[in-house]
Amino acid sequence: MAILLALGSYLFAGEPASKKDPANTGLERVNDSESMRIEGEKRFRANCGRCHAAPEKFPPRMMATVVRHMRVRATITDQDMRLVLFYMTQ
Repeated sequence: MAILLALGSYLFAGEPASKKDPANTGLERVNDSESMRIEGEKRFRANCGRCHAAPEKFPPRMMATVVRHMRVRATITDQDMRLVLFYMTQ
């Protein structure tokens, strides 16, 4: 459970939406999640899809390990890694 919390805080680091805008109803968060998933899919296809088909969903901890190892081999940026990891765990 602690791993999932750490992964979540790693992916969503930053100021909480409620502090940014007190009138925020959470819709921005949904749109941000959707845009992150779409961008993650694009980056997966550009970087990982050359050699791999998208696998079935794995637990976030396992996927984080795989993505970290492949990051070195594929020479992708830290931001690309976060987006791909978000896409692969959603």
